Amino acid sequence: MFWSVKHCSLIIIIGSLRCLWSFNVDEKNAMKFSGSVEDMFGYTVQQFENNEGKWILIGSPLTGQPAHRTGDVYKCPVGRSDSKCIKLDLPENTTIPDSNEVKDNMTMGATLVTNPDGGFLACGPLYARKCGSQQYTTGICSNVSASFQVMNSISPPLQVCDNKLDIVMVLDGSNSIYPWSSIKEFLVKFLMNIDVGPTLSQVGIVSYGDEVSHVFNLSQFNNTKDLVAEASKIPQKTGTKTNTFLAIETARKEAFTKERGARPGVKKVMVIVTDGESHDNYKYKQAMKECDEDGIERFSIAVLGDYYRQRKSEKDIETFIKEIKSIASPPIQDHFFNVSDEVALLNITESLGSKIFALEGTTGNHTTSFKLEMSQAGFSTHVSKEGVMFGAVGAYDWNGTVIMKKAQDFIIPGEDAFHSRAVERYEGMAGYVGYDVQSASRPKGILYITGAPRYNHTGRVIVYKLDGNNIKIKQILKGEQIGSYFGSVLQTVDVDNDTYTDILLVGAPMYMGPERDEQGQVYVYKINETDMFEYEMTLKPIAQPCCTSRSHSSCKTINKNEPCGSRFGTAIASVTDLNLDGLGDVVIGAPLENDHRGAVYVYHGAGKSLKKQFVQRIASGGDGEKMKFFGQSIHGVLDLNGDGITDVTIGGIGGAALFWSRDVAQLRANMSFQPDKINMQTCGASRKNSGCVNITVCFGYIVKSEKEDRFSTDMQYSLTLDSLRAVSRGLFVNNTERKVLEQKRISNKDSFCGEHKFYMLDKLDFRDPVMISLVFELVNKDKGPVLDGDLPTSLNKTIALVDCGNNEKCITDLHLKATANITDLVIKANQEKFHVEVKVRNSKDSAYNTKVILTPSKNINYIKVEPRDRDCEIKDNIICAVGYPFLKTDEQDSFKVHFEVNPSNVCEKCVSIDIKVSVISDSEEPNLNDNSVDIKIPVKYESGLSFSAVKYMEGSHHIIVRESEEFPSVLNHMSMIGDEVNISYTIKMEINQTIPPLTLNITYPFKSPRKNILLYLTNVAFSKNVKCDVSQVDPLKISPQHTYPSHAVKETLGNYTVACDGFNCKVFLCTIPSLNLSKSSQVNVTFRVWKGTFIKAEFSSLEMTVHATLKHKDTSLFVLSSANEKRDIKIQVSKDSLGGIPLWIIIVSILIGLLILALVIFVLWKAGFFKRKSMEEMKDMKNGQETRT
Repeated sequence: MFWSVKHCSLIIIIGSLRCLWSFNVDEKNAMKFSGSVEDMFGYTVQQFENNEGKWILIGSPLTGQPAHRTGDVYKCPVGRSDSKCIKLDLPENTTIPDSNEVKDNMTMGATLVTNPDGGFLACGPLYARKCGSQQYTTGICSNVSASFQVMNSISPPLQVCDNKLDIVMVLDGSNSIYPWSSIKEFLVKFLMNIDVGPTLSQVGIVSYGDEVSHVFNLSQFNNTKDLVAEASKIPQKTGTKTNTFLAIETARKEAFTKERGARPGVKKVMVIVTDGESHDNYKYKQAMKECDEDGIERFSIAVLGDYYRQRKSEKDIETFIKEIKSIASPPIQDHFFNVSDEVALLNITESLGSKIFALEGTTGNHTTSFKLEMSQAGFSTHVSKEGVMFGAVGAYDWNGTVIMKKAQDFIIPGEDAFHSRAVERYEGMAGYVGYDVQSASRPKGILYITGAPRYNHTGRVIVYKLDGNNIKIKQILKGEQIGSYFGSVLQTVDVDNDTYTDILLVGAPMYMGPERDEQGQVYVYKINETDMFEYEMTLKPIAQPCCTSRSHSSCKTINKNEPCGSRFGTAIASVTDLNLDGLGDVVIGAPLENDHRGAVYVYHGAGKSLKKQFVQRIASGGDGEKMKFFGQSIHGVLDLNGDGITDVTIGGIGGAALFWSRDVAQLRANMSFQPDKINMQTCGASRKNSGCVNITVCFGYIVKSEKEDRFSTDMQYSLTLDSLRAVSRGLFVNNTERKVLEQKRISNKDSFCGEHKFYMLDKLDFRDPVMISLVFELVNKDKGPVLDGDLPTSLNKTIALVDCGNNEKCITDLHLKATANITDLVIKANQEKFHVEVKVRNSKDSAYNTKVILTPSKNINYIKVEPRDRDCEIKDNIICAVGYPFLKTDEQDSFKVHFEVNPSNVCEKCVSIDIKVSVISDSEEPNLNDNSVDIKIPVKYESGLSFSAVKYMEGSHHIIVRESEEFPSVLNHMSMIGDEVNISYTIKMEINQTIPPLTLNITYPFKSPRKNILLYLTNVAFSKNVKCDVSQVDPLKISPQHTYPSHAVKETLGNYTVACDGFNCKVFLCTIPSLNLSKSSQVNVTFRVWKGTFIKAEFSSLEMTVHATLKHKDTSLFVLSSANEKRDIKIQVSKDSLGGIPLWIIIVSILIGLLILALVIFVLWKAGFFKRKSMEEMKDMKNGQETRT
């Protein structure tokens, strides 16, 4: 068995652990009710009370096997000698007048709820009404009075059933139909399912080829048997043509006449079967128009056998199918069929029949008139403050809906009320809206809630309001796992009993666990002030191992049943205050646990929600055979035994059990010592007869129920000395042992105290104080009250050991020194670290429980203490023990505390890091002058920003001025001034830090020494968070309306950098507000180089410098790094002289070239390069070569 730990006080006593669990639902003495497993006895349960007494109502939805299985509800008496359950026979008395009812398999009792009128509702969602050959499972609920009498039956309103149809079969009998026997087999199989007769349906048959003939008239047969017999003999019409529209026209004009048996007001149906494209398609429009005017609903069947036999093209097949589709009534998907050949016609008889038979009872034009015929209303039911909600999961093609009944009126939402088919085309298909229904009471009105567990496979929950008869969806909660059945179980809870809903619980019982087992889980949503549900937590069961024959060897037993898991959340019940704390509680079923024996989990309320940990798990209801799936149903709202406490009824399959709730008692304890310290000089073994410390324990006892009688019960408590040690340093006087055990009788609202003396043994160590542990409990575990699980059942206190000689008090004198390893600090982007070294020395008596307290300012964070084994408590302060348990005389202790400065945590008024260090102890200390130290470290913060400046120019970054250029004498547009230069300044935060405002000063050379303009400011653009002085932009106001005469004076500028020394410079200012990590600022400045000045000036090349300076405004706490204070942008200007190279340079260059040439010739001459050899010398050279040869 698993046990939930509601409150467990951990006490170490000689290496053992002792825990106490507290809960108040009595598992051992339950009242049990048994029934048939096959009848599903116990599928639903309700507690009920009337003038006759108290009852348990138990639903058994398959009662009546094997013949009828109508289901029923049993009433089981509580508190009487005869507890036999009595069947109420509700199906017999639950009826809708003037209906052809089908009560077999109606599952009466599948839904069971009590109502505020003192009675209850029992529903059979599979109750059906027969309409012709069709059977519609509309569902029904029986409204039962307090005296178990059926007052009325409730079922969704439907159209009046009319099972008359006039059906004319139009058969293509041309030669291409082969074999004809297959057509006859199709006819026979189809006609056998039609109830034929003068007051039922009638069938006529028309056959066609080249011509059209009537085979049977509508009124020719008055029973199905004769019709089928003759239909099996119909000969083939034959013919080479397929005059389909002539046949349709003939059937309309002649077959549906009074003379041939057509009946006024009866729906007309025509079924056309053909295997080829018509030869009279020109009659199509007129024939279809007249059929529509006469209200004839048409079904068309295309037989493709001849097309395949002749191997016709896909295009021919498509053309044929298109024509036959056009004959069918809308919607086409319900009225058109195509088969591969004549034999395959047999395969569509059931589908065709169901579409046609669905027309029985409808008054509209087409087969889709019915929307609630399979609604299964009553699948779920809930009684709200404004009416009764009926979940109808089968409505609208199993998309489902919720029907509301107010007084005698029904509110039936439209098909698209809970989801839009246009938007959610596939997600909502068979979503099962209405699987469960609930309501939530709020100050602004009622919220209605329904689950659709199959929506988009993951499930969802819809929260909506009613605006008259209209659904207004307020919120949708979505499931997270495919197949989890999220939304299949819903429960709202008013936890604090203020009449308003606090939480919504949504079950997903098939949520898969890690082993693909159906563990299940429950989602808890709290409701906020705007009436919206917010996810709070998820409740989960104890993990159930899935032990099969293929499981690993750790499984001790093998599961006999599949699936395995829990299905936690199959049932969720809001139960009235179980533990008498004034708050509502919740019980959740897990019927698959313990190999389908089942279990339930109890959760207590807390504030306006639930405690996440369950307080009790009950697994004693089912045995897995005679009663299985314990936890399938739960109800708990009544006190059924008169003790003032709500009892819980839990159903399974095959039975139910009523669990009595036990009273809850509060046993409060207090423990005190006299004296509150142990003086080891006077409290030794010599005091073993008298003791030196007196322990006083006091108890107060209150029973929480409102009963007046004074409960009395036995309780016991134990005291253990030095419980944290294996061997105690003290013993009790009365038994010379470390432990005493006492038992007392105590009554409701009484209290008592007990005293126990102990002494200490000799030769003790002083490493830690003495722990005294008190453990208490009620003696009788099976009867009477249980202890309140919210209160402790143990108490631990320590008493200090002191060594003050013969003095009663220890007089100590502590000396504290605390120093930081830095004197000042500039805090940069990285987190700066430093430490404080603390030294404590004691010069007198031992100082007990000495502590050093460091209180840092908010602009630093604690990192660690060294050595690491130092016992420190870190909260707003750092509290470290020194010399624990005491600091001896002349003993010194030291340690280091490390801190870091986070630049993101800036205190604008904090100009320093402040740490207050103090030392205290439990001993008396007259001199406190040197017990505290204040450390102050001045700080500045370096702003963690980046400051960039980028220059943008068209073409080259180098401006070239030619002396030959002409400059306009009059300027009427700024583009005439000269080249444009753009400079972009960006200030961006790089760390998570908020800094004070900044100023950006931009200085640029405006005029030369001869008052010629150098740089002309034309524009300043900036971010929204920046303010700039723009008064200096375009100071001359140059425009077509305000021209400026150009008159530059010639001057020599020289080849150097033009800065503001000796030049007329201008400055403009921008202010940047406080920045943080998510913001940046930008300033874009545009200049034009005054080209006229440089055309006239004498220079070769120069650079003009635009200087920007960034500073903090109105603060001394923040500084900028030197790398981010200044940015210089240089604008280079060069000049090409007029006429190219001067003439004198050319002449000198030529002369120098001639001189060099003459010098080369002279050197070659001196070397004999130009001297010719004589004839004699040439002959000698020739003779010498011959001689060598």
